[in-house]
Amino acid sequence: MTIETSGELLVNEIAPRVHNSGHWTIEGAKTSQFDNHLRAVTGLPLGSTEVLGNSVMLNILSEVKSPASYLLNDSLHLHLYNKEARASRKLGHITLLNASDTEIAEAEQLLD
Repeated sequence: MTIETSGELLVNEIAPRVHNSGHWTIEGAKTSQFDNHLRAVTGLPLGSTEVLGNSVMLNILSEVKSPASYLLNDSLHLHLYNKEARASRKLGHITLLNASDTEIAEAEQLLD
């Protein structure tokens, strides 16, 4: 479908909140998107968004295995959203900072 706009800006949603694609910033940036969101809406100066290293964020979909299984690896950071499980729903994520290819592969196996 093509929509002619004649140079107008069309918006179908405005969500003044952080986005789940940036959850890696909790561990991977000097100031996370959550901290900067709160600073912005309260009029405080924004913090540095400097990246602390290479971050990998892996989504936990459909079901959460025993949280202890994710926590056996000290390089993993586990975040659960306390949502009801259902097919293809994002229930949480794990983040790895400066992980090796082996560590990433091991983390991916936890999600299978």
